[in-house]
Amino acid sequence: MKVLLLNGTIVGTKTGVLLEEVQQYIGQLPDSHETKIINLEDYELQFVDGRPAEEYNEDMQRLIQEVEDADAYIIATPIFQGSIPGTLKNVFDAVSPLAMRYKPVSIVANGGTLQHHLVIENQLKPILNYFRCMVTPNYVYTHTNHFSTQGELIDEDVRNRLKEMTRVFNQYMQMSREIEPDKS
Repeated sequence: MKVLLLNGTIVGTKTGVLLEEVQQYIGQLPDSHETKIINLEDYELQFVDGRPAEEYNEDMQRLIQEVEDADAYIIATPIFQGSIPGTLKNVFDAVSPLAMRYKPVSIVANGGTLQHHLVIENQLKPILNYFRCMVTPNYVYTHTNHFSTQGELIDEDVRNRLKEMTRVFNQYMQMSREIEPDKS
């Protein structure tokens, strides 16, 4: 399966650190999966305004295609101002609502306070439910204290939760293979 690890921001390093950790755990799964980390900072993003995909620049068209072609997703996001970044919401606005249907998704997020985990429940999960994704129940939320001053992940409990999330994500990937997508 093609697993897309989407870094939903264009600033900072912590979400990237978490995705690299998850990518290692996916590599240790019994089944082999093709993984790709997408860092939005590597794309010339355009504001999505309802135009057809072919009217956006090449980077946006490539990003849309990569998201739509994936079989499963790990979405990593920081929490800014009590919300997901506009860059991540812009990606969701760009893809077809049918593109992510019945595809497994796990969520990794980080923020400056412990309470910001509620953004996952109140904003990100409803968006993914709109897409009818198969969202795993065990997202991983981190905060500043889980990282060194150099931005390295230093919390063993977070590593264990990422491993467990990856294990459940793998079971969701297996389950998704048996679902016939509704093309309507």
